[in-house]
This record gives sequence, structure tokens and C-alpha cells, in this order.
Amino acid sequence: MIKIGLDAMGGDFAPEVAVLGAIEAVKNFNDIEVILYGREEDVKKFMKESHERISIVHCEEVIPMDIKDPALAIRKYKDSSIVRACRDAKNKEVDAVVSAGATGALIAAGTLVVKRLKEVERPALAPVMPTIKKGKFTILCDAGATSEAKPQYLYQNAKIASIYAKEVLHIENPSVGLLNIGTEEGKGTELQKEAFNLIAADESINFAGNMEGKTMITGDVDIIVADGYSGNIALKSVEGTSKAIFSLLKEELMSSVQGKIGALILKSTFKRIKKRMDASEVGGAILLGVQAPVIKAHGSSDSIALMNAIRQAREAVRNDVVTKISTSLKSVEVE
Repeated sequence: MIKIGLDAMGGDFAPEVAVLGAIEAVKNFNDIEVILYGREEDVKKFMKESHERISIVHCEEVIPMDIKDPALAIRKYKDSSIVRACRDAKNKEVDAVVSAGATGALIAAGTLVVKRLKEVERPALAPVMPTIKKGKFTILCDAGATSEAKPQYLYQNAKIASIYAKEVLHIENPSVGLLNIGTEEGKGTELQKEAFNLIAADESINFAGNMEGKTMITGDVDIIVADGYSGNIALKSVEGTSKAIFSLLKEELMSSVQGKIGALILKSTFKRIKKRMDASEVGGAILLGVQAPVIKAHGSSDSIALMNAIRQAREAVRNDVVTKISTSLKSVEVE
């Protein structure tokens, strides 16, 4: 039985959506148990009945969503739902952790409590992003776990994201692009140039070369490798642009009678587009390079999004992604 630790107190709609997500998950997957970490009395309010494969670990504290210093927060809030879940993952009491809580705190807890794999120089946050190609997603690695990178960090990101794409998303021979200011070889700073050479030299990586930011939504490659600083800016830019387009479209359609009629006619089309561009359909962002799968769900996740994040964690455990990443990097030494 796979044990998934779920932070019941993280996110905008906790703990209700965590409880409902856990219930949906155990209904859909008969090989998992979900352990809810949070204030027991708050969690129990939303559990209409007991469930054989759902249990609660009482935690007194909650790490605020707006923390300024994540490393300090995990030391200060030792009895928080995030820290307790990650500690149990480190001690093998749960197999994976899922949280919609503060991103910085979860990355810090994953790195400092669960601990990074000794073969990994720096963990990387890898969200799965929807693209304009139907059924096609792109993994961004790194989206903010490590802001100051070295070439070998980007090389390792390419390796570990490729393993994740194969084992969890079931993409055969995933293609990898390096986020850069142009597609030509030799573009970018020394960081990108050296990373390009390292990735290109590894025949086990299906390297497609440099990719511009627009590739994040075109679906031309399966994986985009970036340093955490650039990756996070690119991710937020794509998210912001997407929201702006939908907002402008709604504003224009609602500004006239003809627009309102058109909106009514196209309502089902808009719903399908929104669903296609919803990353929560796949799950959350996995923190790659630590000793157990740690999944960051979006703060605004509903119960279905959390169920999908639990499914993602289950797949990572079933396919032993952590061991495969460790084994893959043991055979590689980058000077």
C-alpha cells in the first residue's frame, strides 16, 4: 500500500478541499492510503464519515502562505503540517508528500527535511505546463527552487526531468530544450553556453537545442530546462498572459448584446479551452532531486486538482522515480 502524506492546511480552501481530494483519491485508487496532516478538529469537520484508508496526524501549527524566509519558517514551525509530513517522508512513514501550501516553505522542507539525494547538486521544481497542442504538456525544470545556478545544475535538470517524463508522464524519449534568448548555438550567457555543451554531450538526453520562451506554450519539446530564476519569471509571465487574455475576452464579450449572444453560443468551446489549459488536470509541480516525491499543488487547487496531485505522487512512487534519478546520476560525473 502506498502512503501519501497530504498537507490538509495548505492552500486557499484548506482543509475542506484536502479532505474531499483525499476521499476522491482513495475512491479512484485502491492501492493508496492518505494521511492528512493538520489540526484534527478542523479536518474532522469535513469528514462526514470515517474512511478505512484515510487517517489524520494532528499538527498544531500552520506555515503562513506569505512567509518571507522559508528556511526560518520550517525551523520556527516544527509542528506544522508541511514539516511533519516531510519529516515522516524522511523517516519512511509516508512514501510521498503533497501540499498546496507556501511554495518556498515546501521547497525548503523538501530540501532540508526530506533531504536532497547525494547525487543531486540542487533540487529543481518541475511544473507540468499545458500547451496549445491538444493533449501535449511541457515540463519546466527548474521553476524556482534554485535561483543561482551553475551549468552542471542545468545539466542535471535535463537528466532528472527526462527520467520523470518517462516514468510518470509515460513520454518515450522525451525531447529537451534549453531556455535561452535565441535558438542558435552560442546564444546566452556563459551559464547557458556551458550548460548547452554539457547537455549536448550526453547521448542519453534527447536534446533539441536552445529554445525561446514562446516554446513553453507551443509544445515543441517535452522538457524546457532553465535556472530557477529565469524559469520562474517565464512561468509567471505565461500564467499572467493567459489570465489577461481570458479577462480581456470576457470584458469584450460582455460589453455588447452581440458579444453576450456570441459568448452564449461559444460557452462550451470556452469551457473546453479552459480545461485544456488547466495544469491541475495533470497534477502539481514535483520537487525533483529529493529523497521522496514532494508535490506542490497550486494554492487555489480544488478537490479534483488535489486528487490529481495525489495520483501524480502515486505514479512517482510506483515507478520508483527517486531511485531511478539516483542511479542515473551515479554513473555521471560533471567537473
